[in-house]
Amino acid sequence: MAKARFSRWQALAALLLAVAAGGAQAAGPASAPAQPEARWSRMPRLYGRITADELGLVINTADPYSVTIGEYYARRRGIPEANILRVQLPLRASLSRDEFTALDQAVRSRLPETVNGLALAWVQPYAVECNSLTSALAQGLQPDVCAHSCAPTRVSPYTSYFGARPWLVIGLRPAMQLAARSVPAAMAMIERGIASDHMLAAGSAEPAMAYLAATPDVHRNVRERLFPPAGPVPGVAGLEVARVRSDALPPMRRILVYETGLARVPGPLGGEWLPGALADHLTSAGGQLERPPADVQMNILDWIDAGATASYGSVSEPCNHLQKFPHPQALIQAYAQGVSALEAYWHSVAWPAQGVFVGEPLAAPFAPLPPPTP
Repeated sequence: MAKARFSRWQALAALLLAVAAGGAQAAGPASAPAQPEARWSRMPRLYGRITADELGLVINTADPYSVTIGEYYARRRGIPEANILRVQLPLRASLSRDEFTALDQAVRSRLPETVNGLALAWVQPYAVECNSLTSALAQGLQPDVCAHSCAPTRVSPYTSYFGARPWLVIGLRPAMQLAARSVPAAMAMIERGIASDHMLAAGSAEPAMAYLAATPDVHRNVRERLFPPAGPVPGVAGLEVARVRSDALPPMRRILVYETGLARVPGPLGGEWLPGALADHLTSAGGQLERPPADVQMNILDWIDAGATASYGSVSEPCNHLQKFPHPQALIQAYAQGVSALEAYWHSVAWPAQGVFVGEPLAAPFAPLPPPTP
């Protein structure tokens, strides 16, 4: 049923790209194919939003970072005690299949049925073999990914579900890690998420910006053909798209979305980041969260360090399938409808098995203002 109800942005992705079989780092042709005319595709209407009362928080009691950040997040966001699950996990990049099964069973059996999304309060673990942990907990482990990591993976039913209670309706809890390089950086990220709430609900005198950067990297630049036209986002007050080039970036102001395709985005990642900003780059190993800042491939935690509030990257070689990375139009249009960063990012990735979602999940700059108290 879900497959039959693919939204138009997914169909657009399938039509526009016959994905290369080689990895994102493979050598390619000297020039990119001609780009089609930029146009907006229609995003279905999304209903509701996951809030603190519906978010489950998982804390690893064996990890001091996790305990500190988990307790801080619970207090700052008002996560109900019944929604907090404390477990013990090893402090390494990947869980074994048995370790994951125990965690998954604890999440399923010990959190209330009213929990529709998950916040994982740690940096590591972020993977289960070749799967990301956020995807495995949300939609189930896909053990065959390691046999051929460049192959298509299971379609996320969340991309064609438009409500706010996915666990109750489709049995899926979108998940995001509260990951940063330090406790202070994680606290700052959380505060940015809180500051973003309702910030753009009534528009603004100066628009927020979605920067979509084309690059000379043929394999990592595949999303350029999905970029919408520059200018105001239709039907959204206070949000504009700027199509730019990575080798000639303008001064970056009021950044709310920044998407590009490079192994390493030229630093420093400066500019004026708005609270709730989303940023990611298409590369092979951006989601391997233990990689140091100076590694050959940029870590998505660099975006958090720069001032973004959420990001996404792959934990194993995905090749450059469009469906394995955030769709620019879906991400922008979902976020602009008022849902959270957690929901917007999950709506934008059709094949999320290898991708880890990090950030402050409840950030929602376009969420409608609550009605005044009588």
